[in-house]
Amino acid sequence: MYIKTERLEIKPITDSDRDNVISLLSDDIVKQTYMVPDFETKEAAEKLFVRLRDLSHSEDFYQVGIFLNDELIGIANEVGREEDSIELGYAILPDYHNQGYGTEMLNALIHQMHAEGFPKVVTGAFEENLSSIRVMEKCGMQRIEKTDEIEYRGKIHTCVYYVKRI
Repeated sequence: MYIKTERLEIKPITDSDRDNVISLLSDDIVKQTYMVPDFETKEAAEKLFVRLRDLSHSEDFYQVGIFLNDELIGIANEVGREEDSIELGYAILPDYHNQGYGTEMLNALIHQMHAEGFPKVVTGAFEENLSSIRVMEKCGMQRIEKTDEIEYRGKIHTCVYYVKRI
């Protein structure tokens, strides 16, 4: 998948993105809301990077990097899919928060998923992740009744869901 927006490129991850992907997945702020493991070793981080890189080149799964001026600033991925919907997750490095990149990226992915035949695009966030919720709302997504209680990092979080339909 390749998408060009006004400021961003959304495309597969390559070996040259290794350090930025590992930095993103290791960032303490990102780890508060984007569910990733703590890496006990450098090898564990490398192994996850290789998996994400390989998935980003797969025809059967959506995993992409979010790039600003050829530098990876975030990732987005398929969380799950059903016959008529796809659920997406995403994370952006904190240095790039509050600059509209999340909204620009999510809008582009929603349009792409609709173009690829998914009439519903779903996203979820911990209810305390107000920034992500605001991104979803700016993209015209509507909150739905579904919620989940998820244990993550020793705390129970309520996950709320939003949907955008064609």
